[in-house]
Amino acid sequence: MPVEIRPLTAADRSAWQGLWTAYLEFYGTAVPQEVQDTTFARLMGRDAQDFHARLALVDGRPVGLVHYLFHRHCWRIENVCYLQDLFADPSVRGQGVGCALIEAVYAEADAAGAPNVYWLTQDFNTNARWLYDRVGRLTSFIKYERAPTS
Repeated sequence: MPVEIRPLTAADRSAWQGLWTAYLEFYGTAVPQEVQDTTFARLMGRDAQDFHARLALVDGRPVGLVHYLFHRHCWRIENVCYLQDLFADPSVRGQGVGCALIEAVYAEADAAGAPNVYWLTQDFNTNARWLYDRVGRLTSFIKYERAPTS
């Protein structure tokens, strides 16, 4: 199945919205409309520190998305790349969409001189982890975050 990967455009808002909503639903969450609007605006931004996005298309139909960000790192001179969100429509999973999106981010990182691409996933995301084990390396880091304040 040929997969086309291309940059997200303003004209893709509706398709992006559908994929983004499905992604959030997969993780059992939702965000307010203001967050969705702000996220899309950031994806359309021109600042090098803004988020970037790619769409995956099969037969011209958007079936996947990836969001990524370049940022400074205290242990390197070069920026590194954080792959924040990756989603493939369930109807095309296992057919190379996720791999093509990750490889597109790898290519963008290489072009930007970023020597590292990293991402997080949840431990229960077994299908995605099968792919990640093939295209990446599992690290020993454990994520912590601020506890909710009352």
